Amino acid sequence: MRQHKILVVDDEHLIRWSLEQNLKKQGYEVMTAASGEDALKILKEDTPDLMLLDIQLPGIDGLTVLERVKELEEDVIVIMVTALGVLETAVKAMRMGAYDYLNKPFNLDELAIVIKKALETGELKREVAHLRSEQSRKYGARNIIGRSRHMQNVLSMVEKVAKSDASTILIQGESGTGKELIAKAIHYESSRADRPFMAINCAAVPETLLESELMGHERGAFTDAKVQKKGLFELADGGTVFLDEIGDMEPGMQAKLLRVLEERSFRRVGGTKDIQVDVRIVSATNKDLLKAIEEKVFRADLYYRIQVIPIFLPALRERRDDIMPLVEHFVAHFNREFGKSVKGVSKMAEKFLTEYAWPGNIRELKNIIERAIILENEETLLLEHLPQELVSKASGPSVGPLSLHLPPEGVDIEDVERELIRQALETSEGNQSKAAKKLNLGIDAFRYRMKKFGYL
Repeated sequence: MRQHKILVVDDEHLIRWSLEQNLKKQGYEVMTAASGEDALKILKEDTPDLMLLDIQLPGIDGLTVLERVKELEEDVIVIMVTALGVLETAVKAMRMGAYDYLNKPFNLDELAIVIKKALETGELKREVAHLRSEQSRKYGARNIIGRSRHMQNVLSMVEKVAKSDASTILIQGESGTGKELIAKAIHYESSRADRPFMAINCAAVPETLLESELMGHERGAFTDAKVQKKGLFELADGGTVFLDEIGDMEPGMQAKLLRVLEERSFRRVGGTKDIQVDVRIVSATNKDLLKAIEEKVFRADLYYRIQVIPIFLPALRERRDDIMPLVEHFVAHFNREFGKSVKGVSKMAEKFLTEYAWPGNIRELKNIIERAIILENEETLLLEHLPQELVSKASGPSVGPLSLHLPPEGVDIEDVERELIRQALETSEGNQSKAAKKLNLGIDAFRYRMKKFGYL
């Protein structure tokens, strides 16, 4: 563990010396300054983790030093040291960003505890800031793969919505299209990024528990409520709550959610006090909510309240330009995760991947690539490494149908040959040796034709 640096700023030599000796014994690296001017010079050359700063100094006073310290290095922890009788000044220092203050004469054991807690708090803040920075980097809109026109439109919408004050957003799309990823991008691209992102799947939690999860409960509100519990709305204050599968929310809970949206307040289960919150609510569903309204299983007033900003995510089959970039992304990701060195996919495998309908969307594509990377040890993923279901269901549109009868207008012999090669590979599950035998060709002659027609 690295040694923390502490800067002691006091005009009394005895105090500086005493603190320096005591803090060094505790394992800290200690620097000292007799004036505010000397302290600021040291700060520019060697930033300490913590400052013990006397308020009454010759030249520039402690409050002025504190102000300049916060301008130069905001993360430096400052503990003010004050003589008795200047409490108001100490309180002012706290408002200016000081961590704490101590009265002279102070107890060295008490000082040691305050310094330890202050440094632990500083470390925790840095870890949280780093984690949030990593989350922003990981989930930012620029990291979402979307070269197709459809996705470019979605990402443009995400950036606009994130920077807006829109409080309710509805993301619609089939299962596996990445609705939660879009919700996170909206959060981490917004001014709310340093506040919590809280997610819940409304279909996975029974109605009786969902209210408690969202709004919390008071102690004794029901049999198992032994302690007070804060709900997601309260925990996410200032941030974002993501309500996944909102189309599966029970009607009773829909009415309670509508009240939260309209009044921006709620009561914990069993509570009597209204709690005000500032949260952005992003909802998502794979259901047709207008149809659900007709069937009277979803409230029309809630629908119009949550879809102030609607975002529609296209299915993967509608954005085929994104399939291979996603494949490359997942190959790189699982190479890192499983210590593999797959360099890419063969042209034949690429053809089937881009022609498959992908009913499970991006989630299905990710799972297929993960399976192939785990099970295979080749440098290139081949057609035979893909699931048979994918190979047999790939649309594989051919240039022209194979017919044993020559049509009156004639046919290009290469179209016939191309179709025979494709069908042989498909019925052989991508096994080139078996496919070559079906056409009574040697493996070299078959590979030549594969290369000729772009299958290799």
